[in-house]
Amino acid sequence: MSAFIKLTLQEVHSLSIEVLSHAGFGQAHALAIAKMLYTCQLDDCQSHGLFRLFMCIETIKAGKIEPHILPTVSTTDASIIHADAQGGMSLLAIDSAMPKLIEKTRKHGIAALVVNRCFHFSALWPEVERLSKAGLAAMAMVPSHAWVAPAGGIRGSLGTNPLAFSWPRLGQDPFTFDFATSGFARGEIELYKRAGKSLPEGVAIDKHGQSTTDAQAALDGAMLTFGGYKGSALSIMIELLAGPLIDDMTSLESMAFAAGTGGAPHHGEIILAFDPNLFSGGKVVDNDQRAERLFADIVDQGARLPSQRRYAARARNLERGYVEIPQQLHEDILKLTVS
Repeated sequence: MSAFIKLTLQEVHSLSIEVLSHAGFGQAHALAIAKMLYTCQLDDCQSHGLFRLFMCIETIKAGKIEPHILPTVSTTDASIIHADAQGGMSLLAIDSAMPKLIEKTRKHGIAALVVNRCFHFSALWPEVERLSKAGLAAMAMVPSHAWVAPAGGIRGSLGTNPLAFSWPRLGQDPFTFDFATSGFARGEIELYKRAGKSLPEGVAIDKHGQSTTDAQAALDGAMLTFGGYKGSALSIMIELLAGPLIDDMTSLESMAFAAGTGGAPHHGEIILAFDPNLFSGGKVVDNDQRAERLFADIVDQGARLPSQRRYAARARNLERGYVEIPQQLHEDILKLTVS
């Protein structure tokens, strides 16, 4: 059984800053990335917490990212905000544009944030939850690299293509989900490899197109979408909305751009926000009660709402003031501060 160690919440943040700064990220980018890693680690989201420091470092070493450049944000009278990351990580661009997205959504009822020319490695739920905390419903999506085979296919054409959604709840944590349209997230397979564990059946194929439960064979081959043709169609939709619609790369193009180098994929992101107040004609309270009756009926059956375990982990970690991560992961991260 793997040994775990405790890190205080401050140590999670300071360790992230130390690693990122040592690797060459400018202060603004390091702070934005560290905030995301802290948020995910706080919720015991191991695949997108401190573990993602390795992808950040790999992205720097690949030599294509701009670790110091600042994003530009532009708006018009329309309800679309454009944030050009200019070859940097997505997170600083999103942080810079988020206030404008909230402002536009409250004015028009619906607005979109288009993020272009960014490297992306992170979870999407922190972004949509920031909007739901502002009283807005929101969804976000990105392509990635062509690691995922379409239903009936034998090689990667699609990205893991995550989709996140968050619904504000009065006085409660929002209803949020964030999942890859692949059966597994890429980071989960990497964690299975680190742990020497076999994958479940039906989530990946090897380089010959045969089903595999071996994590390395899956990384060398292709992942599969969830839900067969339905998941595959949803993944293609995300390719289009977060690619050609916003004048940015598909997962195939992102992989070609990488030219065999490692690190985070380079592409775009789209975030859509909705104002329940304007959509409902000012009847937010009435319709919050309608939504709560639905949630209550689901829970009453013994079912679990998405993110309930994550919220419980957040409350527990905030109360005790620390998180737990595998000792080996911590030792490997410390090596990044001296390499």
